Amino acid sequence: MATYRLNTQKLRDKAAERGDEGPEAIIRRTRINSRSVYRILGGHQQPDLNSALKIAAAYDFDLRTVMDEVPEEDIEASA
Repeated sequence: MATYRLNTQKLRDKAAERGDEGPEAIIRRTRINSRSVYRILGGHQQPDLNSALKIAAAYDFDLRTVMDEVPEEDIEASA
């Protein structure tokens, strides 16, 4: 089974297409907790399903377009 991780640069690019440059604009548009947005954009945590769906809905894109498959060796190395 594949594992996926949010590609924060792709998310930032999607946000920029709507004129949202930076975390504060993403927070305003998505209404996701600011701490969570900063941690997600910093790569310190993955969004929970609710947050991921809010992001996709706010920027009108298919969530799969900002997710990258994580190679199994990377998963094993971090375990």
